[in-house]
Amino acid sequence: MHLDPTSLRLFVRVLETGTIAAVAEQEFIAASAISKRISELETSLNTQLLVRTNRGVGGTQAGKALAQLSRGVLHQLEEVHARMHEYSQGVRGEVRIVANISAITQFLPSQLKAFLDQHPFIQIQLEERISSEIIETVAQNQADIGIFTEVLGNTENLTIYPYQSDRLALITANQHPLSQAQNLSFIDTLQYDYVGLHTGSAINNKLLQAAAAAEKTFRMRIQVTSYEALLRMVEQDLGIGIMPQDIAQPYVTTHRVKAIPLNDSWASRNLKLCTSNQHPLSQATLRLLEHLTPS
Repeated sequence: MHLDPTSLRLFVRVLETGTIAAVAEQEFIAASAISKRISELETSLNTQLLVRTNRGVGGTQAGKALAQLSRGVLHQLEEVHARMHEYSQGVRGEVRIVANISAITQFLPSQLKAFLDQHPFIQIQLEERISSEIIETVAQNQADIGIFTEVLGNTENLTIYPYQSDRLALITANQHPLSQAQNLSFIDTLQYDYVGLHTGSAINNKLLQAAAAAEKTFRMRIQVTSYEALLRMVEQDLGIGIMPQDIAQPYVTTHRVKAIPLNDSWASRNLKLCTSNQHPLSQATLRLLEHLTPS
């Protein structure tokens, strides 16, 4: 059985006004067209819906019941339309983000807070990955936005945008021999043990590449999976580490560790955003992308 929402809406309007002619005038539809729609409803439902009275038309018992049910159905259909319109305009939706530890620790907390304050009905899924995995994940449409530091792998299917920049520094315990230096080159630190991040991280890759270019050994004594863990290990003088200076600053301010600027050109980094150019972006994704991209 097929019930046309337009016919139901017109039927409800006829019962509310008590006259087909008035509804026809208000809706800019011929009265005969409304009568035909109501007749089709009666045929489809196999029951009489309207009766004529001295004051116009009224509903039979079945007609009054249909009007009551129709109001609920029509309201739900309006809600469907309104909700889908919100999705189409980016007011609602879900955005999947994969980002490296530097972006998640430094920039995303405040940026996502500001965005979600403006768009409370958009859901964010955030997952930490290393840069090579981020590029592959977005290229395979398993995430909508990626944030990474190094371009590793094939980026042909990606659109890449500028994001943020940071500066790497050497982190040492207060009593470490290098702690009093004003600035250093990475090569000057390689006689000491390091606390490093997990395998495949952008910083670890850069340190390994820089040590290999200098034909030196990079001695990683401990590997951890977060900057917080790295700082705590360095604080106990279990090794030195390299990380974004802004992340270490609370530890430096409270005199728990020292941060020494690095002279190396690669210590200044530019993080990037990426999206797939093979799949259309949702309006929610476009809104978040606009929010994250520097103006």
